[in-house]
Amino acid sequence: MSKLIRWRYPARWTFFRMDDRLLLMIIGAIVGVCSGLAALALYWSLETLLEFFHHYRHYWWAFVLPAVGAALSSLFLNKIMNEGAGHGVPEVIYSVSRYGGLLRARSSFSRLISSCLTIGFGGSAGPEAPVVMSGSAIGSNIARFFSLNDRQRITLVGCGAAGAISSIFNAPIAGLVFTVEVILGEWTALNIVPVAIASVAGCEVSQLIRGNHVAFAHQQFDIGIMDIFACIALAGFTAAASILLTRALRSMHTVSSKVKIPLWARAAVGGCAVGAIGIFLPDSMGEGYHAIQSMVENGYTPGLKIAAFYVLAKILTTSLTLGWGGSGGVFAPCLVIGSFTGLAFHRAISFIWPGVAWVNEGCFALLGMAGLISGILQAPLTGIFLIVEISGGYAVILPLILVSAVSTTLCHYVEPASFYLKDLVEKGQLLRPGTDARVLSDLKINELLETDCIAVRPDMLLRDFIEILTRSSRNYFPVEDEKTGRFLGMIHLNDIRPYLFNQGMHDAVFLEQIMDTRIKRVHPNYNLNDVLQIMDTDGLFSMPVVSNKRFLGMISKATLLDQYRRELMVQTSHQ
Repeated sequence: MSKLIRWRYPARWTFFRMDDRLLLMIIGAIVGVCSGLAALALYWSLETLLEFFHHYRHYWWAFVLPAVGAALSSLFLNKIMNEGAGHGVPEVIYSVSRYGGLLRARSSFSRLISSCLTIGFGGSAGPEAPVVMSGSAIGSNIARFFSLNDRQRITLVGCGAAGAISSIFNAPIAGLVFTVEVILGEWTALNIVPVAIASVAGCEVSQLIRGNHVAFAHQQFDIGIMDIFACIALAGFTAAASILLTRALRSMHTVSSKVKIPLWARAAVGGCAVGAIGIFLPDSMGEGYHAIQSMVENGYTPGLKIAAFYVLAKILTTSLTLGWGGSGGVFAPCLVIGSFTGLAFHRAISFIWPGVAWVNEGCFALLGMAGLISGILQAPLTGIFLIVEISGGYAVILPLILVSAVSTTLCHYVEPASFYLKDLVEKGQLLRPGTDARVLSDLKINELLETDCIAVRPDMLLRDFIEILTRSSRNYFPVEDEKTGRFLGMIHLNDIRPYLFNQGMHDAVFLEQIMDTRIKRVHPNYNLNDVLQIMDTDGLFSMPVVSNKRFLGMISKATLLDQYRRELMVQTSHQ
């Protein structure tokens, strides 16, 4: 069972003893600055690599560049860092769910380098998930340095994630909302204030070094009533694209795992395929922000068919990159796919209803981005505030809300768990704070054992057992083999009730004749959530705990629920 860990404050930190919130705000600002610098380091590295390789894209052999980058990324992660490929964000959520936010120090830079290799050489992935992993690891290890407890460490993990997102997008509100909505999964004052400070700190670092830029500048939009109705229809297309991307990524991972070649070679195969597609459709490679900018500015010249085809091409290249072993995230691909979806949708409705004065296509490109982010993450607030901040488009807040809410709802009907959470949910590893699963996961059967049971022998007469009964306050009695100590069954008070008042039966009945040998039993390693479910299903209030055929004690629903209440108070305490 997890317990509130008393923080051993060094003498120089005595000032903070009276208010942990102040401590978290100060350290959160430090974490935000550090994670913001890490995000900027990745941003500069990617710019340098992309610019360097841009001059080689027209050569016939350029299709091998993504393969080289993906192979180097896989070798670096698996052989040097001893980490598996992944998106980063699920690993952070898992550490928050199960290990109090503990992350390895090397994770603060390993995903930055691996994703830089994948994306810089032309792989279709985004830098956002790696910087979230890096920022979260920075927060976790700073918390470890200051000997903070689990709950404080989780808050600083959130601070690192928020600082990284706000720095790379210049979007402090989006960093805060993403962290609370996706990473931490709980809206509490203890989390929000330090995370908000870290998010602002990361953004300030970005603005100080890069300037106060808007990622996707655009013209002013004049939204009409017909555009509002069209947004609802657009949400259906963004939801479909989100579901298609989710399933394509999972399918590619399944297919690639069946190919019996080294991981680096597997990543190279996916990279070669991406490079081959990129020869004909160059905007499907890399993070794709240049294509988004041209669409938002109404400067994208290819027609409707090409825009629609790019939606499928970007889904395919992203699946090949990440599904076959490349490193990176899905944020940037979602923005690209969403913008192409919005652009294609606008051109389609403009062709079908040419007489309607539709808002310009740049607006629909922004709305498509919000729909994809909201749909695949099932986090509508993240989609809304991210697009508002990276575009400065507060004029489109109403259609943004509509597209994000509808897209999220439709995706949830088809895929009950978001892309980041699906694997964790299927494995039973998603344990949000304060939920039944989380509380019960921190309780162990050995902590709940009731060991004051009196063991009896199978050859004992009922009369002898009645004498034992008068000295016991229990209703259950384990029956054990006298020679081996093996657990044979249980005697319940109800089992002997028919014989109690019949004196003639006291010397005629042996316990082995009335003991219950089919009673359900549990092992000390059983999950308490499963134990409680068995009790509820079979109407049981107590169950024997048996290991190696030896009786260890009883576990009762009353004791379990009493400890559950105490653990819930610990986990939800803000002090």
